[in-house]
Amino acid sequence: MAAAGAVAAAKSEEPAPEADALAADALAAARERCSRFLSCLELVKQGAEARVFRGRFQGRAAMVKHRFPKGYRHPALEARLGRRRTVQEARALLRCRRAGETARLGAVEGPRLRGLGGISAPVVFFVDYASNCLFMEEIEGSVTVRDYIQSAIETGKTPESLLGLAKTVGQVLARMHDEDLIHGDLTTSNMLLKPPLEQLNIVLIDFGLSFISALPEDKGVDLYVLEKAFLSTHPNTESVFEAFLKSYSASSKKAKPVLRKLDEVRLRGRKRSMVG
Repeated sequence: MAAAGAVAAAKSEEPAPEADALAADALAAARERCSRFLSCLELVKQGAEARVFRGRFQGRAAMVKHRFPKGYRHPALEARLGRRRTVQEARALLRCRRAGETARLGAVEGPRLRGLGGISAPVVFFVDYASNCLFMEEIEGSVTVRDYIQSAIETGKTPESLLGLAKTVGQVLARMHDEDLIHGDLTTSNMLLKPPLEQLNIVLIDFGLSFISALPEDKGVDLYVLEKAFLSTHPNTESVFEAFLKSYSASSKKAKPVLRKLDEVRLRGRKRSMVG
């Protein structure tokens, strides 16, 4: 009798088909609303995984990152992957903002906490999990670090003129890694300089592949990804990257094991290229 009662209770807890249908209808309606909203915005970037739009959200200048469904993936896998990456990016942006607030508080409250340095990142306005849309602050008037470096080189400036920028980037990424935040896709295209540009205020973006890890290996790989991207995008700037690493080493409380792992990852990369 007790077993029969348990079975009946379990059945009663299962969602009714009507509830499933209502949930599916609500999800479809939410996605339709988001699609109509995005159609009114300016498409500024089309990537393999997401589209980025520019517009206004509740009266504020905003960027909207939409992880659109991929037809080649199984729908269930697509839903899980899209949601997970949207959640990861939103959490990473919030973690950066919290670290920045801690640094600003420390600068006010006493010398012991001064010099921590913050992590600037766009403010998250809203996350639409039904459509995997992330609504963020637009950093108006900004340029990517990639464009800034290329413009400097094209106008005849020497790599030595970029050493101040390298120092600032090293400080920001050291702070990020000390928070155990791994970016996952570090390139100079994923760093912005907000105006006035001469103040070298770095804003980190595009945390879709980010994750949390305290392992020096993961941080070393993060730096290796940046090194490969940096030196391939900006030839003859080895001295700039060395200045970045020097700044990272001086700014991070955990730099020594991370840089040791970076050397190991470099060695593995060279061995793979030799083997082919």
